Amino acid sequence: MAQACAVSSNYKQLRKGNTELSYIGSERYTFSFTIRDSPAHFVNATSWGNEDYIRSLSDSFRVGECVIIENPLIQRKELEREEKFSPATPSNYKLLLSENHSKVKVCSNYEVDTRLLSLVHLPVKEPGDYYSLADIVANGHNLDGRIISVLAAVRSVGEPKHFTTSDQRQGQRCEVKLYDETESSFAMICWDNESILLAQNWTPRETVIFASDVRINFDKFRNCLIATVISKTIITTNPDIPEANILLNFIRENKEKSLLDDEVDSYLKESINLSTVVDVYTVEQLKLKALKTEGTTDPFYGILFAYISTLNIDDEITKVVQNRCSGCGYTVKEASSICPTCNNNSSDFKRVFPSFDMLVDLTDHTGTLHSCSLTGNVAEETLGCSVNQFLSMTDEQKTTLKWQFLLERSKIYLKFCLSHRARSGLRISVLSCKLADSVEASRNLSGKEKV
Repeated sequence: MAQACAVSSNYKQLRKGNTELSYIGSERYTFSFTIRDSPAHFVNATSWGNEDYIRSLSDSFRVGECVIIENPLIQRKELEREEKFSPATPSNYKLLLSENHSKVKVCSNYEVDTRLLSLVHLPVKEPGDYYSLADIVANGHNLDGRIISVLAAVRSVGEPKHFTTSDQRQGQRCEVKLYDETESSFAMICWDNESILLAQNWTPRETVIFASDVRINFDKFRNCLIATVISKTIITTNPDIPEANILLNFIRENKEKSLLDDEVDSYLKESINLSTVVDVYTVEQLKLKALKTEGTTDPFYGILFAYISTLNIDDEITKVVQNRCSGCGYTVKEASSICPTCNNNSSDFKRVFPSFDMLVDLTDHTGTLHSCSLTGNVAEETLGCSVNQFLSMTDEQKTTLKWQFLLERSKIYLKFCLSHRARSGLRISVLSCKLADSVEASRNLSGKEKV
């Protein structure tokens, strides 16, 4: 019999894992978790059995709780095979739990050895053994498929999304956005129940995590690297290490700056591989889809063949061009042209530069999308001129440029996401807008029934 703290469950420390179905013989389920009773010692435990037993065992405790394990079978582990899918542990042994002979009991408050509780906040890897988010981005494709550790703050936690696989198995996923001193946003995806439950307890912009052994992959849709929680991953919440304390102080001191609103999120480069956006809609279909996705946090994307029906580039210049901070992307409206966020009490002044920032209406035969955001490089590519070239134009030249696009059918890639600042509750951003090929446009006028 031994008392220990559960630091992982079918995943590494601070997490529980999934139940898995085995088709060898009769249906059997397996559940694995990791326990720890000292800073240097932790071990994996696995149990096999029928569905009722495994689900009951999985639901009986959570990561971070202290348990007493009675009558486990101690077995030497096969390092190469087992550590490919399970957390790497310093021990050469593992625990096997039998439904008939073993027992896992959650310790009551008066039974808990208080020395175990501090282990929940102690990473299983060396404190310096991690990548910063900037290191990951800088390495690019070199890290694709690699398993590494990450220390970062939690910027946001998405709602769990449920799905059904092609073989009718139920699953769910949850996207967590991370950030640190070097990067403003980096995605981490959780697929298993326990890591998703753990993530739901994190407070954005107040929580730091040490995620050991996450997998880094290149996401073709986003055209960037993302992290994925896998069966080897152990996540330590608010780790008690100097590096985490430094990061925690940073996010507290910069909390107001880190509250990037929708406008800034749109400006900060969210690189999307447009070739992965294939669903074609009409305006009517897009409005219906927006209603059906109301309440979700994930954006959706689509292609629209439509006219630009409102393009007021010959209006007041402040409605077309805004000054933006090169550091955080905020619109700088002060006459001093100094960003009050980045340059507050700092000698490292960030450059302010002019950027397109306008609203356009898009119309097809089914309706109109009002106040779509056309900004930055996308606006420059659409209009065919830089901001400085535009600013040097006469009013007559701007009007001429405007009529090159009005009432000309375009192929437009759009992003839709919820925004409390938008009047309609939905922010629509133009990702690309080019004059459409007439044959392709006529072939797609009815859109696709993807709503």
